[in-house]
Amino acid sequence: MKTSPFKVKYGPYALVAGGSDGLGAAFAEAIARRGLNLVLIARREDRLEAEAARLTETYGIDVIPLVADLADYEDVKRRIGALTVSIGLFVYNAAYAPIGPFESTSEDRLALAAAVNVKAPLLLTKLLSAPMIQRQRGGIVLMSSLAGAQGSPNLSAYAATKSFNAILAEGLWKELKPHGVDVLACCAGAILTPGYQQAQKAKTAPGTLEARVVAERTLQALGRGPIVIPGAVNRIARFLLTRLLTRKAAIGMMSKNTGGLS
Repeated sequence: MKTSPFKVKYGPYALVAGGSDGLGAAFAEAIARRGLNLVLIARREDRLEAEAARLTETYGIDVIPLVADLADYEDVKRRIGALTVSIGLFVYNAAYAPIGPFESTSEDRLALAAAVNVKAPLLLTKLLSAPMIQRQRGGIVLMSSLAGAQGSPNLSAYAATKSFNAILAEGLWKELKPHGVDVLACCAGAILTPGYQQAQKAKTAPGTLEARVVAERTLQALGRGPIVIPGAVNRIARFLLTRLLTRKAAIGMMSKNTGGLS
């Protein structure tokens, strides 16, 4: 069987942070379909082991589950350092979203958002890109959000962290391209995941997509540019928010979509 260009470019292993359920599991599935082996990192051992076993049985690939808290970077770094496999694709999907008014959000929750959404993707990208640069091939996907295109009331800290990931990916897309390493930020809108459905009190936001669709379109866009926005409605929304509306109007529009979260 002929090896696919995707597997040649990004194999033999892909590491998915936050890969046990929701969008992370959708990324793992889409990568497994492309024939890559997987390293999955998540906190919940039961879900992680079950997902690893299912993917191994379905696709005949090797799946290494790493039970770890992505807020503890030193522990995650130690566990990755103990691996004896070559990671050619890194997908950082894990996120923590302190939802609600900033005034009532504790310092601990804000620190956790910074640790999971900023520190971990930044330092893991540094850690995992080094061997990719040496091999002159690889790929990095950082999950951002439409919420990070402007201030998002009720999600202010989360939106700020997602803006960080988009800007980081854009800079690294240019920096690492000469080394054969593709970098991409996925600026997604609302995604039908268990976490989103639990937080959303009102009807789903316009442009909401299934996790499998977001994962597939993101992987298809890897190597084509620094940013992908899955879904036509979401692309129109981002154009409105960033190009046509004033910042004041964009924040007001975003508030209508985030005000129902709790």
